[in-house]
Amino acid sequence: MGPSVIYMVIGVTAFILVILFTVFRGNDSKRGSGAPLKEAEKQVQEEAAEESVMEAEEEAAPKLRAEDLDFWDMYPEEDEQKSEKPREDTDFDADGESAERASSNNNPYTEKAEKEREAERQKEEEERNDPATDGKHTLITNRDGSEEWVLISPYLTKNTLDFTKMEDKAGLKRYMENGRKTSYVGVDISKHTGKVYFPSIKAAGVDYVMIRLGSRGYSTGQITLDENFKENMEGAIDSQLDIGIYFYSQAISQEEAIQEVNFVLQNLEPYRAHVKYPIAFNMGFVSNDKSRIEGLSREDKTIVTTSFMEGIKTAGYVPMIYGDKEWLIKEIDLTKLQDYDVWLSQEEDIPDYPYLYSMWQYNTDGIVNGIDGGADLNICFVNYSER
Repeated sequence: MGPSVIYMVIGVTAFILVILFTVFRGNDSKRGSGAPLKEAEKQVQEEAAEESVMEAEEEAAPKLRAEDLDFWDMYPEEDEQKSEKPREDTDFDADGESAERASSNNNPYTEKAEKEREAERQKEEEERNDPATDGKHTLITNRDGSEEWVLISPYLTKNTLDFTKMEDKAGLKRYMENGRKTSYVGVDISKHTGKVYFPSIKAAGVDYVMIRLGSRGYSTGQITLDENFKENMEGAIDSQLDIGIYFYSQAISQEEAIQEVNFVLQNLEPYRAHVKYPIAFNMGFVSNDKSRIEGLSREDKTIVTTSFMEGIKTAGYVPMIYGDKEWLIKEIDLTKLQDYDVWLSQEEDIPDYPYLYSMWQYNTDGIVNGIDGGADLNICFVNYSER
């Protein structure tokens, strides 16, 4: 018998023995399983009985709440924490002031620094509210010599001239831009000027003249023609100077203003073609005396001015308002006269009149060849002859 047969017999025998062992072991388990099962059932019943007893005892005993535990006293209530927190942080004294602040108040160096800071704050506040530096006010000298700061109107066109471009040549002002003169030299003349030598003033550099046509008496109210009007007109025409006109008014009503307009137009008719510069309305108070217009309100003077302006404009001339800073800002309402050019009278190196103007009378006692005595000198920023 070969080795393979022997191995097969041994394997079968081993397999049979394993089966027999398993069968015998299973029978033993069946025979002995009753006792352990009974023991397990008994143990379960005892545990159930103990749980019932414990549940009964718990129901009988009083229930303990979380707040009944002693250790909660270690933690303060939330409101108490909030109320006591400032006391821990700042250590307030009896007056409610922190000890730190009280200490600072008792320190002379801290007090000095606080006073200096307060003084600095007050200084800054005063500078902000100072009309001389806030850029919102302009200073006016009234005819009685008093001064006052007046708020600059946001509704009027502002003056934008750059006075660094202004230069003087032989006492006559010129406005220069990029090395070129863009202004015009003028003088205003009347019977009070005396004899005028027009070729001489033209040779001196004068471009135009403003000639007084006439005036209304400040007390009588009578209208008169300037004694030198015709002579001055003819002299200016012969010298080929540009010509403008002004009339001194003391009208106290619209009717009188229209009367003045008609008087001007009538006397200008022979010279109409030669008048290229504006016709200016000059109304003002009289020095050292009372004038007819003293009783007029600001509104009244504005209405009279408007009536004259419109009459001149309707006739085809350019109307212009003449006045000093006080008159223009305080005595008439410029917001109702914005359609008309302004001729400013202010004898300063740099005028501080804040609004737009076309002509500036900067000297009433100037020197120019061709005029004996003091001359009224002007500069114009508009070439009216080409309008």
